[in-house]
Amino acid sequence: MMAGIAAGRLTAQGLSYGDIAVGDWFETDAVAVTERTIDAFAELTGDRFEIHMSTAGAKRHGFQARVAHGLLVLSLVDGLKNQAQAGFRAIASLGWDWSFVTPVLAGDEIRARIVVANKRETRNARRGILTLDFVVTNQRGETVQSGENKLMVYR
Repeated sequence: MMAGIAAGRLTAQGLSYGDIAVGDWFETDAVAVTERTIDAFAELTGDRFEIHMSTAGAKRHGFQARVAHGLLVLSLVDGLKNQAQAGFRAIASLGWDWSFVTPVLAGDEIRARIVVANKRETRNARRGILTLDFVVTNQRGETVQSGENKLMVYR
């Protein structure tokens, strides 16, 4: 068994392609999605649709509280991945295939479970590609987003 891997759970930083097996996994810490976070994302992106900007606007559309932008949550998840106890010697993200399952509301807390679903070598002997499956849950254990990320890593 390689360093940083215990029964499929990844626990080390600086993991290269050869350190990782399909089925390996890790979980991220949690982060709170606050009204301030939503406001900052709206300011940055210019996306001020009313479900994001006010409780009254959200309620007009059937939500009980302000709704976080789906892309805000995805961005937070990528940050959680990059701050997790396990970490890859990554080169670049090659793309996301992502679903917004249920709304993340202001005041919710999110975390992700990440599983290595596939890996493949590239023509470049120094690089490989991992397919990472994500399940993002809130503080009640409900899945709020899910999908996959293709990540180029060093071999």
